[in-house]
Amino acid sequence: MNKENQSQLVPVASGTFSEASMIKLILENEGIEAVLKDDYMGTIAPHLAAPGGAGSVRVLVLEEDFRRALEIVEDIEKSRRL
Repeated sequence: MNKENQSQLVPVASGTFSEASMIKLILENEGIEAVLKDDYMGTIAPHLAAPGGAGSVRVLVLEEDFRRALEIVEDIEKSRRL
């Protein structure tokens, strides 16, 4: 992902570092580029990081991939509840 694309990043999910890493990997396996944000800040100073409590890490995708990424994240959430 180049610097130009980074200005078009939008959050699609958040969670612990391990949850966010898993989501990122699944999205990338589906051909969607994803990056983690606040992965260190969420541990060092959680009150300054993404909502969701201590260790919260956001998964960001390109705006153009948001809808497809959100569908995948929702499927992941549904399968967790089963």
